[in-house]
Order: sequence, then structure tokens, then C-alpha cells
Amino acid sequence: MMRTWLVIVPRGRAESVRRLLRDLGLLRSDVRALRTGDHVGFPVTRAPEPAIPGTRLEERELRSVRSRPRSYRDLLQLEPAAQKLLPRAFDVLGDVVLIRIPEELSESRAAIGDALLRFVPGARKVGWDRGVHGKARLRELVPLAGEGSWRTTYRENGLEFLVNPEAAYFSPRLAREHARMALRANNGETIWDLCCGLGPFSLTIARRLDSVRIVAVDSNPAAIELLRENATRQGVAERIESRVESVEDFLPSAGHADRVILNLPHEGIKYLPSVSAAVAPGGTLHYYWVTPRADDPMREREVLDRLAAPTQWHVEESHRVHPYAPHLDLQAFTLKRR
Repeated sequence: MMRTWLVIVPRGRAESVRRLLRDLGLLRSDVRALRTGDHVGFPVTRAPEPAIPGTRLEERELRSVRSRPRSYRDLLQLEPAAQKLLPRAFDVLGDVVLIRIPEELSESRAAIGDALLRFVPGARKVGWDRGVHGKARLRELVPLAGEGSWRTTYRENGLEFLVNPEAAYFSPRLAREHARMALRANNGETIWDLCCGLGPFSLTIARRLDSVRIVAVDSNPAAIELLRENATRQGVAERIESRVESVEDFLPSAGHADRVILNLPHEGIKYLPSVSAAVAPGGTLHYYWVTPRADDPMREREVLDRLAAPTQWHVEESHRVHPYAPHLDLQAFTLKRR
């Protein structure tokens, strides 16, 4: 509670007086206006001089307004040097919040977790995302605040996924790519989703197309288990054949596909020769690669040179998906076989 001066005005003149007080720089934003019967009281920092005709001045005790912070950073009181290191972005997966913080802020991690838990509506648990590691691309997660497991429900593009960022690869920053791929795919195609994680590409495509054959492949059993659970929940299980298998083991007996998705940004380059050889003539390969941020006209040429029979291919389109690190971007390449 706080004492403040109020300019009392009849309701019929309330808006015009409010604008006048605002323009004079007298209107307070930290205290709510008082409405009683046929009058409105506007809190002011001081009495208007001269007095506004048709109004009166009263002093009252009123509740202050708790304004919502614009950022979780506003809830932290760190040294200026540490404050500058705070990340501006974080990921929200359902009721789980993941943030990458520099090692220099490790001693402040509990305070950062608490700030995010208070700032993000509906947040249940906050984790320090220490990056993706190993062949299964699992995130190393350190609990910072909140409780419960990492398993949660995430929504994107009108779909609902069960996700567990600690057990199976998933990136919420690829939502637009999942939707873009579903629009590019066509009924009647055979599609391979290699290194699929919990299968958001496959699930999004299968939800849109009813006569498509999708083979989703990942060497992580937990990822395939989540994919199957999500496919059943969405009613598309019959359109997705899921396999716990490595790319090396899958390709020799797989035959050919009309469209292949290879989202393995760090190691996928080594698979391009064998994967591209399995794309049918006229087919499409979608490849994701982490590259230096500076534009390089030779980057597309570098990708083409890695393909089997490079002269049979051309780059149909390439674009930056999102920043990956301070000097790196995730780049998407759409490659067409002639």
C-alpha cells in the first residue's frame, strides 16, 4: 500500500483527463486508477498546476501495481560483468525450460533457474543445457530449479508431442522446418527420416499426408519408443515404419527413396555419399549442416562434391535455419537429383 494524490473526475470526462495527465507527465503507472460510482480517480505524482477544471484532488492509500518483468534477467541481481553474460534466449518444451549458460555463470546457476521458473508461465522445471553429445545426440541436462522428470508434452504446428530431452533428441528450434518439410512432401512418396530422434519430421508429414510411406531410423531405442508412442497418439502409426538401426546398417538393404531427410548437423557429412546414392532419380535430399556464419558461395559446391555422382545433382535451395553458436549457423540444403 502507498499514499498518493488522486485527481477525481466524472466518468464522462475520464478519458480526456487521463490523456491530459499523461501528456503533462503526472500520471502514475505503479498505482491502479480508483473507480467509485460515477467517478474515476487517477493517481498522480503531484497536484496539477493550475488545477484541471471540473476535478478535485484527494489523497488516498492504494495498492501498488506489480508490473511483470520484461525478461528473466530483470529478476536477477548480479554483478554488471556477470549480467552481461546472461543468455537472452532459452527453450521452452511444454513445462520444461532449458537454457545454455556460460561456465563463468555456473556459481549463479541456482539463481538463474529460480528466475526462469518465476518468469516463464506454467514452468515446472528448469535445466542447464550443456549440449548434445554422443551418437544418440543426448542432451546433458543439469537441474537448476523445479521438480519432476524431464518428460513433458510439447505443442507445435497444431500437433502434440511427448518429448524427453534427456532421453531422445528433439529441437524446438526446428518447428518451421518440420512444417516446411510436410508441405514439400507428396502423397505416394517413399520418405526416409534418418537420425530421426523422436520423429517430428515423420510425425508432421504423416499427419498431413494419408498415402505416404515413411521409414524413420535412429540408433537410440528411447527415441524410437517415443516416436511410436506419439504416432499411436496421433493415429498415424500405420504410415510410419520405425527402426532402431544405424544409418550404416540401414542403407545396404533399404533400396531407394523419393525423399530423404538427414538431420545430423555435425557428422552427417560423412554419410552424404552413401545416402545420396540411395535417392531415386528425380528425388530430393534434405540435409542439415552446422557451418561458419560468414556467407561462402563455395559452401553449396562443397556439399555437392560430397555426393555420389555430383554431376547428377543441383542445389534447389539453401537457407539459414537458426544461429547455432556465436559464430555458427544451422544451414538447410535442399538437393535435387536429376
